[in-house]
Amino acid sequence: MSRIGKRPIAVPKGVTASVDGQTVTAKGPKGELKFLVNDEVLVKMEDGAVSVEPKDQSKDARSKWGMSRTQIQNIFDGVANGYERKLEITGVGYRAAMQGKNLQLALGFSHDVVYEAREGVTIAVPKPTEIVVSGIDKQVVGQTASEIRAYRPPEPYKGKGVRYANERILRKEGKKK
Repeated sequence: MSRIGKRPIAVPKGVTASVDGQTVTAKGPKGELKFLVNDEVLVKMEDGAVSVEPKDQSKDARSKWGMSRTQIQNIFDGVANGYERKLEITGVGYRAAMQGKNLQLALGFSHDVVYEAREGVTIAVPKPTEIVVSGIDKQVVGQTASEIRAYRPPEPYKGKGVRYANERILRKEGKKK
C-alpha cells in the first residue's frame, strides 16, 4: 500500500478543481493547470477532495498510484502559490542580467550565454549574482533552473559556477608540493 497514495488531496482555498474522466483540472489565482492521470489509476472527486486509487493490484498500477497523487498535489499548490527556485552565481566576473525576456549570463566563456525563457516561467535577477526562476508548474520551473545551472555547474576546488541557493558543494583540497 502506498502511504502517499492513500491520503485524499484537499483542494486549497481559492482553487477550483474538477475531474473529467482521467483529466484533473485546477484553476487558481496564479493560473490554470491540467494533469492527465495514467489509465492504471482511478481518480474521484468526493467531499471537496480528490482521491486516487489503483485500478487493480498489479505492480505497474501500484507504482503509478503515489506518483499520480503527488502530481495532482503539485498542480494544486502551483495554481494556489506557485513555485520558485533560486540560483546563486559564484566566481570572479561571473554575473547575470536580464535582456528583455532573455537571461544573459557571463560565466567565463569567450561569449555571453543567452538563455531564452520558456513559456510559463518568469526569470528575475534581483542581484547580478542571484537568479530567481518562478512559475506555476513545478516540473518546468525545476527544468529551467537545471538548464541554467548546466551552463557552468559548480566545481569542487574553488566552488565557482552556478548552484542552487541551498546546495552544498563538497570541496576538494588542491595539489600539494
